[in-house]
Amino acid sequence: MSGGAGLSTHVLDTARGRPAQGIRVELHGVTGPLREKFAEAITNADGRTDAPLIERGRLVAGTYELTFHVGAYYAEFPTASTPPFLDVVTLRFTVADAGAHYHVPLVMTPWSYSTYRGS
Repeated sequence: MSGGAGLSTHVLDTARGRPAQGIRVELHGVTGPLREKFAEAITNADGRTDAPLIERGRLVAGTYELTFHVGAYYAEFPTASTPPFLDVVTLRFTVADAGAHYHVPLVMTPWSYSTYRGS
């Protein structure tokens, strides 16, 4: 593998107005029906993983899945939706330019989520 600026993520809990600490995040590479686990991490107090999920220079073009285990996080904070409405959020996305940095955040509440390609 060559080039690449890496892949990172963070999780923001907009219902509570803060970063989401303690969310398990998994990264898989996807090729057709096959999924290969590349990384797993837990978000820190800033809602980020302590290290990029794919380090600089190791990112390659292809399809990836980020899986966020948000149900356990929201189970800690009872809401009108108990058990939590969301359990596991999976984002499938494509890396076209392996020389660019891909930052894929999750912005969530107990009832909804959104994402975007950040910088």
